Formats: sequence, structure tokens, C-alpha cells
Amino acid sequence: MRVLDVADLHKSYRTGGKTVDAVRGVSFSIEEGEVFAFLGPNGAGKTTTIKMIAGLIEPARGHVSVVGMNPSRDREATRHIGAVLEGSRNIYWRLTCLENLIYFGALRGVPRKVARARGMELLERFGLADRRDSEVRTLSRGMQQKVAIAVSVLHEPRLVLLDEPTLGLDVRASEDVKRLVRELAAEGRGILLTTHQLTVAEEIADQVAVIRDGQLVVQGGMSSVLAGFSRSAYRVQFQGDLEPRQRQALARMEVEVDGDTLRYFGSASGLYEVLQALHPLELVSVARDQASLTEVFLQLTHEKAGV
Repeated sequence: MRVLDVADLHKSYRTGGKTVDAVRGVSFSIEEGEVFAFLGPNGAGKTTTIKMIAGLIEPARGHVSVVGMNPSRDREATRHIGAVLEGSRNIYWRLTCLENLIYFGALRGVPRKVARARGMELLERFGLADRRDSEVRTLSRGMQQKVAIAVSVLHEPRLVLLDEPTLGLDVRASEDVKRLVRELAAEGRGILLTTHQLTVAEEIADQVAVIRDGQLVVQGGMSSVLAGFSRSAYRVQFQGDLEPRQRQALARMEVEVDGDTLRYFGSASGLYEVLQALHPLELVSVARDQASLTEVFLQLTHEKAGV
């Protein structure tokens, strides 16, 4: 079942005497149980699109449907949306973990007794039961992010908007948050993920869309998008030094050599000739080369690595 439908969204602003088309014809959908990575450079139209999804602004054209309801016109639709803003800005630092959950539960119409019970369950699940009475400001950034996610799902929304959920976290905390995101999706929620940490998106997202200048420039399943931008190549890693005769043999093939790794751009059958040329060096790995999400993103947004 679809938890979100976005159809032909348009939104313009007047600034400096000019009309800026922030979003132009954006369409996508998210199924329950799906993590959807919505990516783009700053100023591409992500934030405007998300505000329309959340019902904070109304589109000039097109429509948004959250479990069949329009969030900009039907207040009930917003009850099915949870959100985590970058920097844990949706929790109060001088309240304890449990107080945050009870307070924000009340704002969502969850009775205090129910909010307390659900809050205790979530803190237990997120490994924070022993910190329930600790003020959020005393917690590590990773713990704060877990509290923010717990707050976002306390009212049991069908759609969760996650903005940079792993930003600034250490490796352990980042792995914990990624695991929680996948668990929340497995429970039937749709997850809309925005992040500049493209390795995180590549690891946990099922679908991906990249927006540039207000328009989607690619959209589809993560694996199919990466495959579509991958060259037909093989990456071979070996151990040892190439002898002159081996270098000469490889030079006659469609091969790029970089240290102890080579990339072969020919046919699958020709790969065996490459491997024979490397004999008797030890082979460490042989794998089909695939573009990373970072490479795809940079290519689509005309950015250069390191900029």
C-alpha cells in the first residue's frame, strides 16, 4: 500500500523582483515498508518539496496524498506523519527523555498514560531505558538522535520524514540509527530520507530520486539506478608486482592499471585472458565494477569531487 503520493508538484517564489521556480513537476510515491532517499544539492528544491508533503505550504499545482489525504487541507493527514529534523531540533534539551516523549505525544493527541507506556517501550527498544530520567542535553549526540526518532514515531505514523539522521554521529551510533530506520520500515512505515551522506543512503534506501533545479533528474530502485550508471567493467585486485612482460600483455587489452588494482572494460570472455596475463600473481578479488551513489550524484548534479 502507498503511504505517500506526490504528483506533479510545482511551487514558485518571488525574490529580488524575480520569480524562482523552486519545484517543477516533481512526482514520486513511497510504499509501506520502503526507504526512499530524496537527494539533491542545496537549493535544488528538496526543502520546498518536503514542506509541501508535510502540509506546511500548499503547492501551486499538483497534489500530495498521505494515506489518501491531503496534508495541506486535511489535519487528519498530518497525524500520519512523523519527522526528525537535522540536529535533533524536534526535542527539548532541558526535558528528560521520557518527558520529551510524553510532551510531544500530547501535542499529537496521544493520552498521557498511553504516551508514557509507548515512551517506555521505545526507550527500552532503543537502548535508552536507563536514561529515561536524564535530561536530553546530557546525552551523547547518538542518544539524542535516538530520542528524536522515538518522538517521531510515538504517535505511530505511517510516514516518517528523516532529515540527516546520521549527521555528526560516530560509527557505532550511526550503525544503530541505520538499523533503527530499517526496523521502522520493516514495521510497515514509509521512510522519506534526505541526507548528504550518500553512503548512508546507498546502504539503507530501497528507492532513490535526485532533484536538481527543481526537477527530478533520476528516479528508481537503488540497484537499478546504480547499474544504469555503471560501465561494463571488471575490477581485479592482485598481490605482487607486475613484470614487464605482464605489463606489455595488459597494455594490449582494454585495461587500466592502478597499483595493485586493474579495471578491465572488455567482454566477460576476455576477462580470462586478463587473468591469465596476471598469472602467477595471487588474485585478491575479482568483481563486476559498479558506480557508487556518490559518483551518480556528482554526475547528475554536475558537481566535482572535493568541491
